[in-house]
Amino acid sequence: MKNVYFNHDGNIDDLTSLLLLFQVPDIRLIGVGVTDADCYVEPAAEASRKMIDRFNTFNHQVEVALSNSRPKHPFPKEWRLSSFAFNSFPILNEKETIKTPQAVKPAHLDMIDKIMNQDEKTTLIMTGPLSDLARALEIEPRIQDKIEKLYWMGGCLDGHGNVLEPSYDGTAEWNAFWDPEAVKTVWDSSLDIQMVGLESTEELPLNVELRDHWASLRKYPAMDLIGQGYALVLNYEANSVYYLWDVLTTISSLYPETIETKKVKSDVMVGGPADGRTYPTESGREITLVTEAHQDKFYEIMDNLAESAKFE
Repeated sequence: MKNVYFNHDGNIDDLTSLLLLFQVPDIRLIGVGVTDADCYVEPAAEASRKMIDRFNTFNHQVEVALSNSRPKHPFPKEWRLSSFAFNSFPILNEKETIKTPQAVKPAHLDMIDKIMNQDEKTTLIMTGPLSDLARALEIEPRIQDKIEKLYWMGGCLDGHGNVLEPSYDGTAEWNAFWDPEAVKTVWDSSLDIQMVGLESTEELPLNVELRDHWASLRKYPAMDLIGQGYALVLNYEANSVYYLWDVLTTISSLYPETIETKKVKSDVMVGGPADGRTYPTESGREITLVTEAHQDKFYEIMDNLAESAKFE
């Protein structure tokens, strides 16, 4: 039984990843943290707790911890607002009370407690900024010896980022740009890192064909929720394409047959016009980069997990 701790930042791809994680057999979810990055943390955490109440197929006993980490560069508020809409979906609000508890401690301390208290190592999946992990490493460096592997959605190594902000050169990805110093702290650790960058998911765009596929499966409650969630972001930015970055990170961490990877040495820029850029360099540390997603296998697993969800 594999221990898994999931730290996310509350947008649609993150919440879909959480939903799917609770359908994976033979893992033990030991904790969930939510970062106030590509979301507003209160509705995103509340939506997470409501989803766990309704779709907890294997009855994991889990709390949801709210992060108090703060950014160097905040996400645009227009992107973050979808967490309010998702939290208001009727399927998540049929019950009057939320049973899944909120953790007492903030997410970085919750991460330390949950991971350090396990006899076996823990797989750490992070689909938002690395701030909580960086803070955990600074407070309790021994945590890196208790983490089997870090799977992170963030960065890009081809120089084509998605940060189009004044005074910056467009080479950074937003999860890294939110807190570049945190990425550097993690890169300087001994953790085994597998990275899904922007370039890793070109086979998995969010498009009308995918929308219609999910619509054809809406008799399954989890798939209905997924389809509703992605409808919020399908066309919210006319000049941008949304990919299933976070879901690929989550699924590939447990189903490696869905991807191809290669070893790359890389480092992180901190400060200046390229603040937060992750880049290849022979003088850097080795990571595993996801280079390709096997589209058919990925969607087969995603569909099977959603269709298998127990709904209460």
